[in-house]
Amino acid sequence: MPKRFSSVVGRSFGDGVRDAIQAAGMTQRRLAERLDWEEAKLSDVVRGKGGVTEVEVALLLGLCGVTPDETRRLLTLYRETREKGFLQFNDEDGVPNQLRTLIAQEQVATKIFVWAMNLVPGLLQIPPYSFEVVQAVPTIDPEQVVEIVAARESRRSIFHRSREFTFYVHEQALRFQVGSRELMIAQLQDLLRMSIRPYISVRVIPLSIGVHAGLAGSFTKLGFEKFEPVVFVETHNLNLFLEDKGSIAVYDEVLKALDAQALDEEQSKELITSLLT
Repeated sequence: MPKRFSSVVGRSFGDGVRDAIQAAGMTQRRLAERLDWEEAKLSDVVRGKGGVTEVEVALLLGLCGVTPDETRRLLTLYRETREKGFLQFNDEDGVPNQLRTLIAQEQVATKIFVWAMNLVPGLLQIPPYSFEVVQAVPTIDPEQVVEIVAARESRRSIFHRSREFTFYVHEQALRFQVGSRELMIAQLQDLLRMSIRPYISVRVIPLSIGVHAGLAGSFTKLGFEKFEPVVFVETHNLNLFLEDKGSIAVYDEVLKALDAQALDEEQSKELITSLLT
């Protein structure tokens, strides 16, 4: 039976199909005609809504001339579309899988909440800061660093008044030395500039409160207009996109507690400014 899905993995599958169609140089209308499908059916697939069988997926990919490796990847994604959650391992080379997937989800999110315990949040990192962070990861090949930093920098293109961003950052992340003192000053100054934007809220969890609600680690929650919310949790070699209601409720409670423990926006700006002297 055809599957219907709208999860992160489903949307990742749809993105892969869209890329395959573009690489084949065909329009969706032309491909739908060759498949003898309604164009709306193909549109649903590309938008991550499903409605196709595995045999139909294989036929579509064959008509697009997709390579065997990419066909296996997309069929694997298709088979995982029933799961409420997406466990993803990094690629051996190039930009890690989870970074590409995270970027794709950020681009369609309307509300983004970030808790950063040890470093300045990735979305707010300037390239030199990001470079220092990426090159320090032992599992990343030195030849990959520039490409990954560029991909991280491209994430900042989502900053726009049509979205809302809330960043909870622990004070230790702001004090933690990354690169030179000059680099840290530049990063903190950029953080202040970004916090002026009305759609970006930066709230600092002060060291003085001691233990806090976010001790389990950093995470990102993405809210969407047309999809259920997603929580992204990052590790060294694999990453998890959580979508089940139980997990989302847990992380919502953490965000609620962080909101109560954090300094307000003006107090946060004052603390960041004090670190520049």
